[in-house]
Amino acid sequence: MLHPPDLKFHDPMNPEPIGVFDSGVGGLSVLRAIREQLPGESVLYLADQGHVPYGPRPMNEVRRFSEGIVRYLLGQRSKLIVVACNAASAAALQHLRQVFPEAPFVGMEPAVKPAAEGTLSGVVGILATPATFQGALYASVVERFASNVEIMQETCPGLVGLVEKGELETPGTRKILEQALLPMLRRGVDTIVLGCTHYPFVIPIIKKIAGEGVRVIDPAPAIARQVIRMLDAAGLRADRETGGTIRYHTTGDPEVFSVVLPRLFDATGEIIGMVWDGDILREG
Repeated sequence: MLHPPDLKFHDPMNPEPIGVFDSGVGGLSVLRAIREQLPGESVLYLADQGHVPYGPRPMNEVRRFSEGIVRYLLGQRSKLIVVACNAASAAALQHLRQVFPEAPFVGMEPAVKPAAEGTLSGVVGILATPATFQGALYASVVERFASNVEIMQETCPGLVGLVEKGELETPGTRKILEQALLPMLRRGVDTIVLGCTHYPFVIPIIKKIAGEGVRVIDPAPAIARQVIRMLDAAGLRADRETGGTIRYHTTGDPEVFSVVLPRLFDATGEIIGMVWDGDILREG
């Protein structure tokens, strides 16, 4: 277990939290699933809102941000790191495992396999950011599991920014989703994969546009189950069944985060502002 010397986090009931990070608030959809399945675990959530969105950024830049975030989370005694960002997983997960070989990681993978197995029409729609579609992980998953399925891809430009503002059911949000979904629906899509952790927050609108006959796959519950498997395999699960704390960190404006947070997730916790000092994250 890797524990760098800068150990600031202290919770006597559960001294080693789960570290979760995303480019912004999207990873709260994963945190929500973890909280539902593991209410006794304490969590450190870090939103790199100073750099959101990751999706359009070069992969080497996303790797650099991700490495700095992981160093900070491990410095806070995180016992497992959840890369709750599809773009960061596509760009950096393999790199992070090489740089931090003693740290266990759970990353995001587009749920192409269950979509391909469950589709009746043979047409699957995938909503994700450019970094996810450009990553080797996505290409590998499609090649292995969806060779006999028609895949339609859409990046939903602007949607991440609206979710960051907590604008979940606005005309602008609906317009972006209609532009993405209507061509898919005309083609016969019966399954939609959410390949960005921001997108589960707009599932209600997706279902209104797509109708009852279209399955929408949110990967967050499966990610939470994988967290459970890894904690149990390593004997790292918290002893208590409830009462885990959450501490939020953001490289953006903590006051803005505090306004948006309750629109997305109902678990309160301390909100801490962070700043980048070169490639190093510190409280500021």
